[in-house]
Amino acid sequence: MRAEAGGGLVAGRLRAATLHALHRIEAGFDRAFGAAANPWRHLGALGFFLFWIAAATGIYLYVFFDTSVRGAYESVEYLTRGQWYAGGVMRSLHRYASDALVVVVVLHLAKEFVHGRYAGFRWFSWLTGVPLLWLMYASGIGGYWLVWDRLAQYVAIATTEWLDWLPLFAELLTRNFLTAAALSDRVFTLLIFLHIGIPLALLLGMFVHVQRVDHADTVPSRALAWGTFAALLVLSLAKPAVSHPPADLAQAPAPLELDWFYLLFYPMLDRVSAGALWALAGGVTLALALLPWLTRSAPTPVARVDLANCNGCGRCFADCPYAAVVMQPRAGARPGQQHAVVIAGLCASCGICAGACPSSTPFRCNEQLVTGIDMPQLPVNALRADLERALARRDAAPRVIVFGCDCAADTRSVTGPGVTVLSLLCIGMLPPSFIEYALRSGADGVLVTGCREADCAYRYGNVWTEQRLNRRREPHLRPNVPHERLRVAGFGAGEETALAHALAQFRAALATLPARVAIPPQRLRLRRDGTRG
Repeated sequence: MRAEAGGGLVAGRLRAATLHALHRIEAGFDRAFGAAANPWRHLGALGFFLFWIAAATGIYLYVFFDTSVRGAYESVEYLTRGQWYAGGVMRSLHRYASDALVVVVVLHLAKEFVHGRYAGFRWFSWLTGVPLLWLMYASGIGGYWLVWDRLAQYVAIATTEWLDWLPLFAELLTRNFLTAAALSDRVFTLLIFLHIGIPLALLLGMFVHVQRVDHADTVPSRALAWGTFAALLVLSLAKPAVSHPPADLAQAPAPLELDWFYLLFYPMLDRVSAGALWALAGGVTLALALLPWLTRSAPTPVARVDLANCNGCGRCFADCPYAAVVMQPRAGARPGQQHAVVIAGLCASCGICAGACPSSTPFRCNEQLVTGIDMPQLPVNALRADLERALARRDAAPRVIVFGCDCAADTRSVTGPGVTVLSLLCIGMLPPSFIEYALRSGADGVLVTGCREADCAYRYGNVWTEQRLNRRREPHLRPNVPHERLRVAGFGAGEETALAHALAQFRAALATLPARVAIPPQRLRLRRDGTRG
């Protein structure tokens, strides 16, 4: 038991150190490019963009490609040298976009793994992403065959020898590459068919991969898209993709310059058996596929709907990042009346839906605040009670209420005289009316802090919050709230020092403002007739 606990402690510290390093990398990229153009924060969208570059350039190359044994190499050489200004650039863009796609996909997988975003409600996205790795590599490796140079010869023979280990084919595939006479034009017709069909299957898989992610980030910002394209174009002009000498089945292909992005494991075929490599590839694939169920995590309560308080407005449906809320007709009601329903298997337990609900306002007179949709582990009623207890204390001025996020910087580190911290499951869970309620009830200022821009643990919590506070999304912050007493800032895990500095600056600014007259919270609550309590 001690050894197991010690191993868990070491793993936890290693993960924390890795996350801290990743946050430092992200912060560095933010300073260099800005959050919107930071490739590290938009790996998924960047992957889609690179796929489209590879697809578009591939279509151009296909127009000029000759599917005969002799014509394959010659047509590629014509594109590379005879049409270097167009075909050559297209070939290089095709090559480098494909290589970059491998890098982006591997980084995306590693980032999601380190952040633990593979278990629970995220299992579907993780599981559907595993076969995409095989399709991506199959697409890229198949492209090398079509050039039919010495490298293509090596790849073709090594791949068919590896595939021949499987008892799937009536005849050995390798026999097609024993002699020049054994190789027919039909092989290249089949290869071009596969090189078109497999990427189409990859695109379909990518579409399925994001099906359970509402508002999926599949299009990068203009700055990131143009910056990526410009970098690929410069690389294509500076170091154009070129072919090896033409394939010659009478000779062993050597020496070769491998594309280490796609052909990293090919040298292993010369050192280990095909069966051992299949065992390794299959084992890694199986481990990745089963990872969501190999890790144990306590189930988290999902959002609950109270039909008596749900008015069917659909805000929770619109704001849920994972499409876990659907609207259904209300039984026994007039046509058109609906109510929210939570799909438990998709719910992330983030509370963003509670922050979107119009009934999640502390100004309601009910002693027991029951909202249309709420989180059992942190009900809105408990949040109001905690806020009122904090406001009832006689703290040192200026009094600041900090609404924080469990997934961002640890707000407990800034708790002290005059500072009350209320941490939420996600900052998107905060109804904007709580800010007004706190300020009118005696708080001198409110600090709202969540994850860094474009890095919300639940994808859109900080985005929806920013839009609500700027009256661009419902429920919005009312315009009578004094904005000089509100500060919004994002800090990731490990940035507690920066959070403390921002809080100190905010309190210093509040100290220069005139004192406020506090209204007891009970007097702020609305009765059913619209009058104050």
